[in-house]
Amino acid sequence: MQIYLNLRKKCYFCRINNFVHMKAVKPKKNLGQHFLTDLNIAKRIADTVDACPDIPVLEIGPGMGVLTQYLVEKPRPVKAVEIDSESVAYLHENFPKLRDNIIGEDFLRMDLNQIFEGRQFVLTGNYPYDISSQIFFKMLDYKELIPCCTGMIQREVALRIASEPGNKAYGILSVLIQAWYDVEYLFTVDEGVFNPPPKVKSAVIRMTRNDVTDLGCDERLFKRLVKTVFNQRRKMLRVSLKQMFPGVAPREDFYTTDIMTKRPEQLTIKQFIDLTNYVEEELKRLDLLK
Repeated sequence: MQIYLNLRKKCYFCRINNFVHMKAVKPKKNLGQHFLTDLNIAKRIADTVDACPDIPVLEIGPGMGVLTQYLVEKPRPVKAVEIDSESVAYLHENFPKLRDNIIGEDFLRMDLNQIFEGRQFVLTGNYPYDISSQIFFKMLDYKELIPCCTGMIQREVALRIASEPGNKAYGILSVLIQAWYDVEYLFTVDEGVFNPPPKVKSAVIRMTRNDVTDLGCDERLFKRLVKTVFNQRRKMLRVSLKQMFPGVAPREDFYTTDIMTKRPEQLTIKQFIDLTNYVEEELKRLDLLK
């Protein structure tokens, strides 16, 4: 048994050593870099994209390519976006076949229509913790282009995204993402498989576009309303919704409906949609919405 374990350990480091041809990239705290070191987990994450076959893959923040090495083995186009110039140089050295498809830019500033010439693609990666929410808000802006998004994020954020009404974790991300995507919490990842180890656990999730093509309400107002009421999540809606009517008072019976005694974490997505239409009607009556 000991001989088997030693051989397995030796094979693991052989693969790592073959993979690293140049000086390893030092994780940068300001970029929120925590490099995954467990190859088994890396392969499991890479395989999550198989739920959406036959379309290209865009990896965010490949770092030293621990996930990339498994993605490029799949029979589909792969591109990677990396903001860290040191990591870009490392990827050029270690992934010559991918060289023309390594994009040294800030994902949050990119026009995603330009990535695969307007084609749909899968979004994946070991996402930087400090911008994961921003990444998913951008995904929502390009939801027709991204039918599937997978990857690893902070466990707390994953639980929020996958949460159902009635839970403390249920919030802005839960509602806005679940309105358009089916969410799967796949598995938890411990701190010890990263360099440097984060202070929290991570989780791998998959989000797949649902069949919704029209929410049945004003999408911008829906987003604004959800953010407004969750910013005062402990308040009843009859209190938090007053921010939607600055300087004016809605009609006398506006706050008397049953839903106004609820808190935002109690509402389903359907109820948020109905509430958006209810608020929109009153905003238009008051000439506050064109």
